[in-house]
Amino acid sequence: MCKAARGLRREEAIEFSPNYAIKDDHIKLKSTWTKGGRARTVPIRTDEQRQLLEEVKELAKGGALIPPDQNYIEQRNRYDRQVRTAGIKKPHGPRHNYAQRRYEELTGWKAPVAGGPASRSLTNNQRARDKGARETIAQELGYSREEISARYLGR
Repeated sequence: MCKAARGLRREEAIEFSPNYAIKDDHIKLKSTWTKGGRARTVPIRTDEQRQLLEEVKELAKGGALIPPDQNYIEQRNRYDRQVRTAGIKKPHGPRHNYAQRRYEELTGWKAPVAGGPASRSLTNNQRARDKGARETIAQELGYSREEISARYLGR
Protein backbone atom coordinates (compact mmCIF):
# COMPACT_ATOMS: atom_id res chain seq x y z
CA MET A 1 0.00 0.00 0.00
CA CYS A 2 2.97 2.30 0.59
CA LYS A 3 3.47 3.31 -3.06
CA ALA A 4 -0.19 4.06 -3.66
CA ALA A 5 -0.44 5.83 -0.34
CA ARG A 6 2.48 8.18 -0.71
CA GLY A 7 0.36 10.93 0.73
CA LEU A 8 -0.95 8.81 3.62
CA ARG A 9 0.34 8.57 7.16
CA ARG A 10 1.16 5.16 8.62
CA GLU A 11 -2.07 5.02 10.62
CA GLU A 12 -4.14 5.96 7.58
CA ALA A 13 -2.54 3.24 5.49
CA ILE A 14 -3.07 0.62 8.20
CA GLU A 15 -6.75 1.45 8.76
CA PHE A 16 -7.41 1.84 5.04
CA SER A 17 -10.57 0.11 3.82
CA PRO A 18 -10.41 0.01 0.00
CA ASN A 19 -14.11 -0.43 -0.72
CA TYR A 20 -14.89 2.70 1.27
CA ALA A 21 -11.85 4.78 0.36
CA ILE A 22 -11.19 4.22 -3.34
CA LYS A 23 -13.35 6.43 -5.56
CA ASP A 24 -13.06 7.13 -9.30
CA ASP A 25 -10.57 9.98 -9.06
CA HIS A 26 -9.58 10.16 -5.39
CA ILE A 27 -9.03 8.34 -2.12
CA LYS A 28 -11.51 9.33 0.60
CA LEU A 29 -10.13 9.15 4.14
CA LYS A 30 -12.47 8.89 7.13
CA SER A 31 -11.96 11.27 10.00
CA THR A 32 -11.43 8.29 12.32
CA TRP A 33 -8.39 7.25 10.24
CA THR A 34 -6.69 10.64 10.20
CA LYS A 35 -4.51 12.65 12.54
CA GLY A 36 -6.59 15.36 14.14
CA GLY A 37 -9.81 13.70 13.00
CA ARG A 38 -10.00 15.67 9.73
CA ALA A 39 -11.48 13.71 6.85
CA ARG A 40 -9.81 14.47 3.54
CA THR A 41 -9.31 13.31 -0.01
CA VAL A 42 -6.13 12.52 -1.95
CA PRO A 43 -6.34 12.62 -5.75
CA ILE A 44 -5.65 9.53 -7.86
CA ARG A 45 -3.58 10.99 -10.67
CA THR A 46 -1.75 8.18 -12.45
CA ASP A 47 -2.41 4.79 -13.99
CA GLU A 48 0.26 3.38 -11.66
CA GLN A 49 -1.77 4.52 -8.64
CA ARG A 50 -4.97 3.07 -10.10
CA GLN A 51 -3.31 -0.29 -10.76
CA LEU A 52 -1.85 -0.47 -7.27
CA LEU A 53 -5.17 0.50 -5.69
CA GLU A 54 -6.87 -2.29 -7.63
CA GLU A 55 -4.29 -4.71 -6.22
CA VAL A 56 -5.00 -3.37 -2.73
CA LYS A 57 -8.73 -3.96 -3.26
CA GLU A 58 -8.02 -7.57 -4.22
CA LEU A 59 -5.75 -8.04 -1.22
CA ALA A 60 -8.41 -6.74 1.18
CA LYS A 61 -11.11 -9.00 -0.33
CA GLY A 62 -13.89 -6.52 0.46
CA GLY A 63 -12.67 -5.75 3.97
CA ALA A 64 -10.01 -3.64 5.61
CA LEU A 65 -6.26 -4.06 5.38
CA ILE A 66 -6.12 -5.20 9.02
CA PRO A 67 -6.56 -8.98 8.86
CA PRO A 68 -9.66 -10.24 10.73
CA ASP A 69 -7.48 -12.14 13.23
CA GLN A 70 -5.54 -8.99 14.27
CA ASN A 71 -6.35 -5.70 15.92
CA TYR A 72 -4.93 -2.29 15.07
CA ILE A 73 -1.96 -2.51 17.48
CA GLU A 74 -0.95 -5.97 16.22
CA GLN A 75 -1.14 -4.76 12.62
CA ARG A 76 0.84 -1.60 13.44
CA ASN A 77 3.57 -3.71 15.08
CA ARG A 78 3.60 -6.00 12.03
CA TYR A 79 3.86 -2.95 9.74
CA ASP A 80 6.75 -1.53 11.80
CA ARG A 81 8.61 -4.88 11.68
CA GLN A 82 8.17 -5.11 7.92
CA VAL A 83 9.45 -1.57 7.44
CA ARG A 84 12.55 -2.34 9.55
CA THR A 85 13.10 -5.66 7.74
CA ALA A 86 12.90 -3.85 4.40
CA GLY A 87 15.66 -1.54 5.62
CA ILE A 88 13.52 1.59 5.42
CA LYS A 89 15.12 4.00 7.84
CA LYS A 90 12.72 6.89 7.29
CA PRO A 91 9.17 5.55 6.95
CA HIS A 92 7.92 9.13 6.51
CA GLY A 93 9.97 9.31 3.30
CA PRO A 94 7.11 8.32 0.98
CA ARG A 95 5.13 11.37 2.18
CA HIS A 96 8.11 13.58 1.34
CA ASN A 97 8.40 11.92 -2.06
CA TYR A 98 4.67 12.39 -2.68
CA ALA A 99 4.86 16.09 -1.77
CA GLN A 100 7.88 16.72 -3.99
CA ARG A 101 6.43 14.89 -6.99
CA ARG A 102 3.11 16.64 -6.54
CA TYR A 103 4.86 20.02 -6.29
CA GLU A 104 6.60 19.42 -9.61
CA GLU A 105 3.29 18.39 -11.22
CA LEU A 106 1.59 21.56 -10.01
CA THR A 107 4.38 24.07 -10.67
CA GLY A 108 6.43 22.60 -13.50
CA TRP A 109 9.72 22.74 -11.54
CA LYS A 110 11.35 20.79 -8.74
CA ALA A 111 10.85 21.68 -5.09
CA PRO A 112 13.69 23.65 -3.47
CA VAL A 113 14.65 20.66 -1.31
CA ALA A 114 14.96 18.53 -4.48
CA GLY A 115 17.24 20.98 -6.29
CA GLY A 116 14.62 23.39 -7.60
CA PRO A 117 14.75 27.17 -7.28
CA ALA A 118 14.48 28.79 -3.87
CA SER A 119 11.22 30.65 -3.25
CA ARG A 120 13.03 34.00 -3.00
CA SER A 121 14.31 33.63 -6.58
CA LEU A 122 10.85 33.10 -8.14
CA THR A 123 9.04 35.67 -10.25
CA ASN A 124 5.67 37.01 -9.04
CA ASN A 125 3.80 34.58 -11.31
CA GLN A 126 5.94 31.68 -10.12
CA ARG A 127 5.38 32.71 -6.49
CA ALA A 128 1.63 32.54 -7.04
CA ARG A 129 1.97 29.01 -8.51
CA ASP A 130 4.30 28.06 -5.66
CA LYS A 131 1.81 29.25 -3.03
CA GLY A 132 -1.12 27.49 -4.71
CA ALA A 133 0.86 24.26 -5.00
CA ARG A 134 1.91 24.41 -1.35
CA GLU A 135 -1.68 24.99 -0.23
CA THR A 136 -2.92 22.05 -2.32
CA ILE A 137 -0.18 19.75 -1.06
CA ALA A 138 -0.72 20.76 2.57
CA GLN A 139 -4.42 19.86 2.24
CA GLU A 140 -3.66 16.56 0.51
CA LEU A 141 -1.26 15.65 3.30
CA GLY A 142 -3.86 16.53 5.94
CA TYR A 143 -2.64 19.93 7.14
CA SER A 144 -4.61 23.14 7.41
CA ARG A 145 -1.61 25.47 7.03
CA GLU A 146 0.53 25.91 3.93
CA GLU A 147 3.59 26.62 6.11
CA ILE A 148 3.79 22.92 7.02
CA SER A 149 4.64 22.10 3.40
CA ALA A 150 8.07 23.67 3.91
CA ARG A 151 9.04 20.55 5.90
CA TYR A 152 8.47 18.50 2.77
CA LEU A 153 9.44 20.96 0.05
CA GLY A 154 11.94 23.42 1.50
CA ARG A 155 11.79 27.14 0.87
